[in-house]
This record gives sequence, structure tokens and C-alpha cells, in this order.
Amino acid sequence: MDRVFSARIDDAVYRKINDLADKMHSSKKAVLEKAVTLLGKQVQRKTGSDVFDETCGAWKRRESVDETVAGIRGAFKRSFRRHHE
Repeated sequence: MDRVFSARIDDAVYRKINDLADKMHSSKKAVLEKAVTLLGKQVQRKTGSDVFDETCGAWKRRESVDETVAGIRGAFKRSFRRHHE
């Protein structure tokens, strides 16, 4: 799904995007997407990090599912009682 993105940019940058779009025979959107992709790869190489590895391990926990659920329910019940006492 495409999203609308709005930002103020320097006029020289805007002209550069237009020039690149003309030379590549593509849209300004395609130029920006390609630029962000290439910059992301460059940063990933320099830092040695992988966004996928950094975000996909969020589900790994030391506690069991039952312990997580019990903790959440306990916090909810305490909060609920606090507002109704």
C-alpha cells in the first residue's frame, strides 16, 4: 500500500529529483524509493546491523505465555480497581 508523504525540501534537491526522474524515465516516487533503499543498504553495511534481525526477535521472551498473560491481567485488574475504589 502506498502512503502519502509530505516534506519541505530544498529547491536544489527538488530539481535534482526531477532531473533524475527524467534521466531514468521514471517517476519522482521511483527515484525517492530507490534512493532510500540504497541509503538503507549503505547504512546497514556500515553498521553491520540488519533491521529484520533487530525487529523479528521481539516475540522471544524468557517467560512463558502463561506468565506473560498473568502479568498483564494482574496489571489490568490493579488498574481497574484503582479507578473504581
